[in-house]
Amino acid sequence: MTIRTRKLFGTVALLVLVVVWSLLGMTIAQTPWLANSGLLQAIFYVVAGLGWVLPAMPIISWMSRPDSAA
Repeated sequence: MTIRTRKLFGTVALLVLVVVWSLLGMTIAQTPWLANSGLLQAIFYVVAGLGWVLPAMPIISWMSRPDSAA
């Protein structure tokens, strides 16, 4: 697979990841046990805001791999 094709698929995968991650984050943020606690909200938003980076790293790594010499 060429790097151009990997970048296309990787971009689509990253967009899907961000959309799904944000929708799940919004859903969890509305739960009563979290909505009633300011400290838990702060912790949740920091973790949810930075947490999408971990699943995105392998996708970006795969996208930037050089073409195979085949």
